[in-house]
This record gives sequence, C-alpha cells and structure tokens, in this order.
Amino acid sequence: MGYDYALVHLTYTVPPAILLSILYAPLCTRLDLYKIVFLITIAVTSTIPWDSYLIRNSIWSYPDNAVMGPKIFDIPVEEVFFFVIQTFNTTLLYLLLSKPTLHSIYLAKEKKNDKWKVLKLGGQLGLALIIKKSIDWIKTPGEYTYMGLILVWASPFLLLLWTLAYQFLVKLPLVSTAIPIAIPTLYLWVVDALALHRGTWVISSGTKTGLYLPGIGLEAEEAVFFFLTNCLIVFGLVAFDNALAVLNTFPAHFPTVPSLPTPALLVRALLLPAAAYDDDRILGLRQSVQRLKNKSRSFYLASGTFSGRLRIDLIHLYAFCRIADDLIDNAKSPAEAKLWILKLRKFVEFAYGEAKKGPDGSVTPATDINQGAATLFAMNNFPQDTLLSLLYLPTQRMDKEPLFELIKGFEMDLAFTKDANSTPIKTEPDLDQYGARVAGTVAHLCIQLVLHHYPGLSETASKRVMAAGHDMGIALQYTNIARDLKVDAENGRCYVPISWLKREKMTPESFVSALRSDKNEEFVEKRIEKQRLHLLERAFGLYEKSVGAIEELPRPARASMRVAVESYMQIGRELRTPGYQVKAGRATVPTWKRITVAWRALAGPVHSTR
Repeated sequence: MGYDYALVHLTYTVPPAILLSILYAPLCTRLDLYKIVFLITIAVTSTIPWDSYLIRNSIWSYPDNAVMGPKIFDIPVEEVFFFVIQTFNTTLLYLLLSKPTLHSIYLAKEKKNDKWKVLKLGGQLGLALIIKKSIDWIKTPGEYTYMGLILVWASPFLLLLWTLAYQFLVKLPLVSTAIPIAIPTLYLWVVDALALHRGTWVISSGTKTGLYLPGIGLEAEEAVFFFLTNCLIVFGLVAFDNALAVLNTFPAHFPTVPSLPTPALLVRALLLPAAAYDDDRILGLRQSVQRLKNKSRSFYLASGTFSGRLRIDLIHLYAFCRIADDLIDNAKSPAEAKLWILKLRKFVEFAYGEAKKGPDGSVTPATDINQGAATLFAMNNFPQDTLLSLLYLPTQRMDKEPLFELIKGFEMDLAFTKDANSTPIKTEPDLDQYGARVAGTVAHLCIQLVLHHYPGLSETASKRVMAAGHDMGIALQYTNIARDLKVDAENGRCYVPISWLKREKMTPESFVSALRSDKNEEFVEKRIEKQRLHLLERAFGLYEKSVGAIEELPRPARASMRVAVESYMQIGRELRTPGYQVKAGRATVPTWKRITVAWRALAGPVHSTR
C-alpha cells in the first residue's frame, strides 16, 4: 500500500480542477453540468474495459507501494479517478474558452459534390486506415503492441465523432478546439513523465517501441495516449455543441428544445442531413452577429452569457435596431432619412399584420399571411446585406408597439438635421421620452423575449420587471449620451436638455461648438463636464431604482441580464473616473475590466458605487 499515485493527483490534477472550477463557476449553467456529467460517464465507461484489459495482460502495471489498494476490475481507484479528473479539467477548459462562441453560425448546408463531402470522406478514410494498421500491430505482438492497443481503442470513437461533427471540428475557432487539446496534453505529458520516472506506474518493455518524446523523455505511446484522450474529450464536446446548434437553429425540424436534451434527441440532431439545413437562417444569423461585433462590444460580450434560442432572438433584435439606426444615420439627406423611417414602419406593419377569417370560418394567422408580403417588401426596399436580419426578427414573440415607438425615437433624431438649436430635447421629460423610445422599448422587448423562453412569472411580477426594464433602458441611454457628447456634437446634435444648458448660460449651439473645439477655456471644459456628470447622475439614479428587478427574472436569464446591464453601466463608471481612456471620441472600458465586470456580475448582484 502506498500513496504515490494519490499524491500525483493532489499535486498535479486536483489543483487545476479547483482553479478551473473557480473561474468557470459564475458561467456554469445546468446545461454545462449536464455536459460534464455526460462526458465523464462516457469516458469512464468506455475506458474501464480497455484499461482493465491492459492491466490483466501486463501491458502496464502499478507497484503495490504506489497505490492504496482498492481496485475496480483490476484498475486502481486512483487510475479510475484519473479518467474523471482529466475529463473534468479538459471539459472545463473547453467550456471556458468556447463560452463567447455562437455555434449556430458555424453550421453549413451541404450541397452536391461540395468540399464538405470530400473533407468528410477524407477524414473517414484516414481514420479507417489507422484502425486497420493498429489491428495489424496487435495481431503481431511486439514493440508496437501498446501503440496498436491505444489506436484501436481511440480511433473508432474519433471516426464516429468525425462523421457526426466534421464541420464543427474544422470550422470552429482554434481557441475552441486546438487549445483545449494542446494545453491539457502538454501538461499531462510532463506529469506522466515525472510519474514514470518515479515508478508510480510501469509500462512493459516488450510492448513499446522505445521511442521517446524529446526534451522530457516520455515514451511515444504515452504521448499519443494523452493526445488522443484529450482529442476524444474535445471531439465529444464539439459534437454535443454541434447537436445543440442544430436544435436551436432550425425550429422547422425541432419545434421545441428541452433545457436538457436527451441523448436520443442529440443524436437525432447530429443525424439531420446537412443538406436539410436552412442556409438563409444560418447566413442571417452570421450577418447579425457580425453587426453585433462591429457596433457594440458591450452587448457582444453580454450576449455570450445567454444561451439557446433566447440568445439567437436577442441577436436578431439587436441587428434590427442597428440596421434601422445605421440606415437613418448614414442617409445622404433628411429626405432619405425620412424615407427610411417610412420603410421601416411599413416593414413592421407587414411583419405583424392582422389575422384574417376565411369564408369557412377558419382563421389564417397574421404571420402566415404577411410573411410573404414582408419578405417581398424587404427585398424591394432594403439593402441586400440587411434582408435576412430583418426577416428573422422574432415578431411572433414580441409586441409590435415597442417597435413602432422605437421608430418614433428615430423620428426625433431627424429634428437634429438643421442645426443644433433645433433640438427636440428641450426639457428633462423630453430626454426621458427620447430614452424611452430608443432604449426603453428595446429593454422591454428583451425582457419579453426572456419571459417567452423562460415562462413562469406571475402577471404582476411580469409587469413589474417590464416597467423596471423600461427605466433601465433609459438609464443605459443616458449613459450612452454622456459617452457620446463629442461624437454627437460632430454630427451637430445636442441631447442635453436646453433647460439644463440655460443654467450654465449656454445654448445647444454654443455647447456643440465647445465640444468640437480642442482649445476651450478651463471654465468651458468644466461646464461641459458638469453636463456629462448630470447625465450620469440621472443614469445611475434610474439604474439603482431598477437594478433590483433583475433578481426577479427567471434564474436562467438573471445572471446574463446582469452582465448586459453592468457591462454598459461600467462605461458610466469610467466616465466618472478622471483620466478615462478615449477611443474615436468615446470613452472605452479596457478589455480586462470588461471581463472582470462580467465575471462579477455573473457571480451575483452588483450595485453601483455613487
């Protein structure tokens, strides 16, 4: 009886598990726990028969003075624990690195004679040849026996996973595939080399090649073993995420998706032919995600904490808002901007429409009637690269009134096209109304989508969180205005109420001129900063009034909504800090701080410091 193997775990495998658990704990969901348990179960059940065979046939062994004694099918309990801890560590690393990835955008429709079929067949052929060679090595006992046993055990699993998820294995970012394989493999190579040198476990000399990994003196077979086992774990996770992407992306094939899909449902999703994928849905989501990346780093960071179809709906909603905003802001003339507003309003009318009753009394849903009309109108009136994002706006799950109010907010922006003094923001209630239209509406729709995907709140609670969300949207808009004072001034716009400016003996025109100038007197700069701080004071007042309602949201969306709010309000906190960073005329939050804020928000409620 000994404790060498147990000490290997205490020294080398358990500490990384603790560290990764702490790092990932705020991000962890029930679905993540399901993945972890699922992968560990498969790893243990598939490895025990193979490992037991190797021990019984003296391919490798464990000295009595290195293990505690208890065994499962002749396998020391420390070795069985190794199956668990390695899978746990690699899985957590994969989950941590893959969290920002929206897997749906990596799906690809398979067409006749395209590269995907060639790639799939090439991988299958290569793995089949490896299986054939490993069988030949096993049939002829000798120096390649151990290598053959490793390959004949791992390669069939890899072949199956490649067949099911080859697209994702090739298309996903390397940070989601190669890195979760490489880091644990390199680490375990070092651990294994140390353990072999100490004699914690022993490989029979008659069954190995005698080749060693340069630098650390590790047997080639062991190096291959740890590389392949980490490949198996990551390939399994990729296949799992591939199945989830199919389930979440194609409601026509899978109308409902349970929070914890059964293995049978996951397999059904993986077996759906790639030729049956909806290419337009994939492309529309890709375009929406790209807008998210380009236009709002804060919301892009926050979106990674949402999951499933809710995340997809939120991305499409944001894309609609960005498209509308860009079309109006980038218009060449006020007349063109007004035309875009008319087109947007008409599109929303088409997208919702009204149900119609037929002569036989049957009712045709408005969505069925107007889908074709909305599509035709969009195709004839909007830029090509906006069509799919518009058409996948989740109108069936949102009220139409907030969208019409949002368009009214864009109309208010048109009043700025003449000169700064023509601002429609004359009083604080005007600014509240503007914020309610361009941001409160969006917050309302976001919460409505949350409550659709995670129902269960009472009508009273739903109204309460909707109202709080509306106010929070205004708070975020105040923060946005405070950040963009100079950028807006360059466009001739002043969102600071005239009533505020009068107190400082300024007009919208003089305020805009001062912001445009790089050589203001100190007292002018103080006046400008005073208006910024006034905006932020109003923003944080609304924030503190509304932030508690986040904790009333359904649990699966609660932490994610915290991240969305806190990531944006951090901009306001930066603006309150002397010497804040400015990029392209806007205050920015350093990446490390964004991540810290998001992590804290996921861990629990975070409140403003005033």
